[in-house]
Amino acid sequence: MSVFGGLMSTKVTSASIIPVLDLQPLLDGDEAGVRTLAAELKQALQDIGFFSIINHGVSWQLVEQIYEATQTLHSLPQEQKDAITMDRTHGGYLGMGAGTSYASEIAGEVRKPNQNEAFFIHEGGYREANQYPNLQGFKELTATYIQAMQGLADSLLPLLALSLDLEPDFFAKDFDEPSVTLRMSHYPVMEYSDNEWGLAPHTDSSIFTFLPVNDVPGLEVRPAGYDWVQPPVVPCSFVVNSGDMLKRWTNGKYLSTAHRASNLSKVDRYAVPFFYGARDDAVVEPVPTTVSPETPSRYEPTTYGDYQRWFIDRNYRGLTGQAAAETPP
Repeated sequence: MSVFGGLMSTKVTSASIIPVLDLQPLLDGDEAGVRTLAAELKQALQDIGFFSIINHGVSWQLVEQIYEATQTLHSLPQEQKDAITMDRTHGGYLGMGAGTSYASEIAGEVRKPNQNEAFFIHEGGYREANQYPNLQGFKELTATYIQAMQGLADSLLPLLALSLDLEPDFFAKDFDEPSVTLRMSHYPVMEYSDNEWGLAPHTDSSIFTFLPVNDVPGLEVRPAGYDWVQPPVVPCSFVVNSGDMLKRWTNGKYLSTAHRASNLSKVDRYAVPFFYGARDDAVVEPVPTTVSPETPSRYEPTTYGDYQRWFIDRNYRGLTGQAAAETPP
């Protein structure tokens, strides 16, 4: 039995659960291939909420440079990192134990601080500015990476629309100025106490999250009805998951699946998830093809930005100084 949610679960290999989607038809402009890919995306999002992608068009050399920059960043003296601590409207550094997964019910009553440190860079949305470490070329490199990842995420929007039986440009107006975040995380070697993780069980607030694979695994996923499993490590691939806002946009048809992270290895672990979302004022409500007399809307309209502000205030209340309701807007 799973510790979280009381679900009966069966242990299976990750490769048999989490599909691998080949994006080559998107790059080639293969219309028939894109339709097939949209059907594969639909199945992945409504059954699992996680998938891996290959042939995505992002330079893997660039990914490796971002991982190297993440390691360099977290090797800086603590006082240099503390000097650029994040707050509600500014990106920056989040210290060890400064975040707790209050915004998700997945962890139940377990509310221990997350044992990782991270650095956030935001583009779009409500944040006023980013702060950067004094590292030569860091700002330029991260900007290049964010641009590449936003291009990848943008390319999935027509695919997402087709998977919902909508016109390919259905989401275009809500993502013309997307809200994106790069999180550069460090999970040190450590022993965890009971019910303690590098990042406690949670769901993401985004539309999509992209995580490039590396040599030190630590991500675990809990699809409905299964035990915790690790996604397959496919060379030069991204693990992608759908978040809370896509679940709302699809009236619960597409999942926002629980996951957690830790470092049980003997070397430091680094992770660079990229969170992709709509413009700050985009109204999120179930799309027409997910609502019917038999399946009425489960969610009230909200804006993408209002939900994100609630999510940040719930998880990082010590840094933002803002109290947030227990339930999202």
